[in-house]
Amino acid sequence: MRKDGRRVRDANPIYTVMPYILKYRYDAMNMIEVDIPIKPMQAYLNEKRKQGYRFSHLGLVLAAYVRTAAEYPLLNRFIANKRIYQRNEFSVAMVVLKPGELDGTMSKMYFNMEDDIFAVHETMDRYVVENRAEGDTNATDGIVRTLLKIPGLVNFGVGLFKAMDRYGLLPKSLIQASPFHTSLTISNLASIRTNHIFHHVYEFGTTSILITLGNMREVPVRKGEEIVFERSLPMGVVMDERICSGSYFAAVFRRFKQYLTNPELLEGPPKIVNTALD
Repeated sequence: MRKDGRRVRDANPIYTVMPYILKYRYDAMNMIEVDIPIKPMQAYLNEKRKQGYRFSHLGLVLAAYVRTAAEYPLLNRFIANKRIYQRNEFSVAMVVLKPGELDGTMSKMYFNMEDDIFAVHETMDRYVVENRAEGDTNATDGIVRTLLKIPGLVNFGVGLFKAMDRYGLLPKSLIQASPFHTSLTISNLASIRTNHIFHHVYEFGTTSILITLGNMREVPVRKGEEIVFERSLPMGVVMDERICSGSYFAAVFRRFKQYLTNPELLEGPPKIVNTALD
């Protein structure tokens, strides 16, 4: 029995059989590009700054995703050993660069489905501060450094972890230390002044969705009879299509965009936390 999720036994039959057809996560990758208008986000950030809150675009994106996942719980599913699971908790993995370095560390942060923009930002800010400290700042760093101490141990250790994970035998302590077992992986590439990419979802672990944010850009938008250029925050989204239907994903990203164009909706607990799985 897996420590990180419960098996979904009443899923739509087509999704129950899909992991047998698309055996690997990279077989099942779907990719979309999402452009979010900057104007309403920036207006909200400026207003909050006047009130003493130093919110960020990344914090808004995370808060909007957590709020959307509260309404659309299939986002928190994953596939393991051809079976569908609903995750027990909601976590987000993110790379944090160490000061003065080009390489970073990656761990994960945990959220409650009732978290609003204030709670999300508090968790994210604490995570960044902790991981920007010198030396090993999380359990992931410690495990990797241990594996690298003995020649050949990495190959054996990773192979053992993969086998244990496949059959649901990976201890909870290792799952908690692994940034590859997470509800979402997000990367803010704009922080290193580069464009968004379509980042592969990892075959090891359970991550089903990966989002990258890139440099802001202007995109053409029809407004009435005119085409205008609107400054936007672009995202590259890669999804494991086996966790839910295309229409479900479409509804998810319509709602996600709605929250980001109306950030005030992210204040206070969600009106709906949907526990229905189909």
